[in-house]
Amino acid sequence: MDEDRKREFEAAKQKIIGTERERPVIGTLGEKSVHAVLKYFYAPNEDNHEIPIEKFVADIYKDGEIIEIQSKAFYRLRDKLSCFLDKYPVTVVYPIAREKYISWINDDTGEISERRKSSKKGKIYDALHELYTIKSFLKEPYLKITLCIIDMEEYRILDGYGENKKNHATKFDRIPIALVDEITLSCPEDYMLFVPYDLPEVFTVKDFAKSAKINTALAGRAVNVLHYTGVLEKVGTEKRAYLYRVRE
Repeated sequence: MDEDRKREFEAAKQKIIGTERERPVIGTLGEKSVHAVLKYFYAPNEDNHEIPIEKFVADIYKDGEIIEIQSKAFYRLRDKLSCFLDKYPVTVVYPIAREKYISWINDDTGEISERRKSSKKGKIYDALHELYTIKSFLKEPYLKITLCIIDMEEYRILDGYGENKKNHATKFDRIPIALVDEITLSCPEDYMLFVPYDLPEVFTVKDFAKSAKINTALAGRAVNVLHYTGVLEKVGTEKRAYLYRVRE
């Protein structure tokens, strides 16, 4: 990871959070912290933020390019992409939490628990669930996807179900800690990144799931996206399951 990029990320983080960030106060945050930090990271000049274009507002517009920061629900980008890609290069930035530390906020007292490291680690495959929902745009020559791998803190409110109030609790905010890596997908060949190295020459979705260490549902979407982008080709069926191989 380029050290200059890490310094730029740190500068953006300090711009939003400050060197000694105060504890979050419920109801005072407008824009979520990850989104705000990434906006300053990719465009330090505020004049490039929230720019009306056509009938939409772009997160960032600079040097003739649009940048959209989207942490979930990529399907909401479809109308924007349909409009923007006719006239502008577009980069969609997707943050992935490699390491995550969770703190709980008492909804009554405002007290915040000591943070604990989550056992769940983010993977690049997490992006494929979202990319599937904008699959029809992935071969557009003016579209880039940037996977921004970061470590972060997550604050949740103790307002859920169960004795400990943690089930289905509200996720209040996510605070970036450090930039780990940036991965840009700018052409179909870049999607080879998602092909596990130990995948059999001919394989099913279940084989893909096993090699990638992801569940079958996500593997199905991954294979669907990789087939659409031309990375994979269908070569037959076996017991009602499609067989695939990496396209030469």
